Amino acid sequence: MSYEFLQSYWWFIVSLMAAFLVFLLFVQGANSLIFNLGKTAEERRLVVNSTGRKWEFTFTTLVTFGASFFASFPLFYSTSFGGAYWVWMLILFSFVVQAVSYEFQHKLGNLFGPKTFQACLVFNGVVGPLLLGGAVATFFNGSNFIIEKANMMTSVQPVISRWANASSGLDALLDVWNLVFGVAVFLLARVLGILYVHNNVADDEIRRRTRTQLVWNVAAFLVFFLAFLLRTLLKAGYAYDPATGLIFMEPYKYLHNLIAMWPLTLVLLAGVVLLLFGVARTVLVKDYVRGIWPAGIGVILVVLVLFLCVGWNNTAFYPSNADLQSSLTIRNSSSSETTLRAMAYVSLLVPVILAYAAYAWRAIDKKKIDRREISEGEAY
Repeated sequence: MSYEFLQSYWWFIVSLMAAFLVFLLFVQGANSLIFNLGKTAEERRLVVNSTGRKWEFTFTTLVTFGASFFASFPLFYSTSFGGAYWVWMLILFSFVVQAVSYEFQHKLGNLFGPKTFQACLVFNGVVGPLLLGGAVATFFNGSNFIIEKANMMTSVQPVISRWANASSGLDALLDVWNLVFGVAVFLLARVLGILYVHNNVADDEIRRRTRTQLVWNVAAFLVFFLAFLLRTLLKAGYAYDPATGLIFMEPYKYLHNLIAMWPLTLVLLAGVVLLLFGVARTVLVKDYVRGIWPAGIGVILVVLVLFLCVGWNNTAFYPSNADLQSSLTIRNSSSSETTLRAMAYVSLLVPVILAYAAYAWRAIDKKKIDRREISEGEAY
């Protein structure tokens, strides 16, 4: 295994973690619809307890995604998480609010009432996916940071990277295309959340509402996602010369990546087809409740391709708008060969972890949630 292979391999692992994270955002998507799907207190508890069974999966994957980036591409981690910390702090804050809200909404002595904590779950359901999408969009549109590796040799301030302005990452929200992608991720999370609740909650009224919500959320998602995708494929992208490491703008870079790596294009198309199949069958076939699975697999494939497209084929995955040559690639921002090699052996445990997650999921979902369980069993 060469150093270059290990760098590409670890970008694949990071991309895979990102793909699973986006799929698991169905928890946030369903939470954003608590008051749309549940018109009574009992119905809202059905939705909350459905997502409450899975929120740890999403939170754990988010943490693992960040840890993977830290271990394999530490310069990105220090630049983005250290420089754009307000964006990441808001994301983490929304997830902390989520955890607290699940546990305390029906605790004795709750002076605020269940609706207050359910509103906090809605906050997490909106803010979490929106900001995550906006942060990922900067991989295509760039951020305002400067890398100065020579600072490592100074004893006064050995800081390699710094943000070029005082916004600490909030300036990303001023780019309309970052917001477009953020809204697309938010709507996608809602689509997945609707499909998940439709599968997991055995209640005719809620399932009737999920079909209604599904149609317009899918339509809105397609508008925002296709607009971002089309614009990305037609705009200039951030490329680098593998021989010199020089960063330069290449017209139609991301379109060229899909053409050059044509198997990824096939995977992308397969993912889109699976997503639309899961949605269409759920809407058209009344008794079909398994749409979350083809749609979820489709989302994982699409997100995986998008991340590989922005990191492979001599592409700068974290471009700088303040200083083009400060842009980060999988070559100039990775850990040492020794570190990547050691972690590559550890990564062989990933299938075991996925198998355990599948087993835990199956054990949790042996019985669908219904009104009787909420009234008689242990529930949030």
